[in-house]
Amino acid sequence: MTEIRAILRNHMKEKLARNEVVASMTVRLSRSIEIAQIAATSGFDTLYVDLEHNTLSIDTCCQICIAAQQIGVTPLVRVPANTAEYIGRVLDGGAMGVITPHVRSAAEARAIVDLVKFPSLGQRSAGGALSHYQYRNFPVSETNAAMNDATSLVVMMETVAALENVEEIIGTEGIDMLLVGSNDLCAQMGLAGQFDHPRLAQAFERSIAAARKVGKHVGIGGLASRDDLMAKFVRMGARYVSTGTDMAFLLSACAQKARFVQQLAP
Repeated sequence: MTEIRAILRNHMKEKLARNEVVASMTVRLSRSIEIAQIAATSGFDTLYVDLEHNTLSIDTCCQICIAAQQIGVTPLVRVPANTAEYIGRVLDGGAMGVITPHVRSAAEARAIVDLVKFPSLGQRSAGGALSHYQYRNFPVSETNAAMNDATSLVVMMETVAALENVEEIIGTEGIDMLLVGSNDLCAQMGLAGQFDHPRLAQAFERSIAAARKVGKHVGIGGLASRDDLMAKFVRMGARYVSTGTDMAFLLSACAQKARFVQQLAP
């Protein structure tokens, strides 16, 4: 193992390569780096900062990512748009991967690979020494290859069009994982909130089969309130589980304690 590859570790990818299940938490509320240590202490393998559905700045997002890097929690960022000004900046700023929303075709997937991966796999621009390898200087030929291997590209599968093209999307070189967005996918199918509908299970089944065929993975999103379905889809072959948001975890714990006190007999 070269020196840069010893430094540059994506623990989530390593765990997935062993066919182990990965636990992820979503950051929407926290504005400080403590959330990274909370994720690690809680036992999460990875976190993703959700820039699509909150108002966090890129600066705050990247500070959280760097903190997570240093303690072995793989930091991902769900970008609000699949454009260079988001993808390039969060990757340079500390993210070890991106989650890209609303990908509907292999052509769109290929365009995102160009933004995420360095040549020869993609067209990502080099921005100098990065936190990912402790700001050390290595030959570009080494850093580009190592960064390509260590950077996760996760595409959301949350539309009917994406489901219809799922084999071509996951087969695109440079794509590492499909994350099934159960909420949006069900809504697109005219089944908003109907997570028990067989069409959702069929979507997971088709996605998992397509991913397995090319040695890649499928993640579970949008089912934080349904432990039974998360377990079902893991048994089916999904290996990444998005368990919920920091806001939901805090609210749940707060409500539980408030109920406890309110029910105490005087």
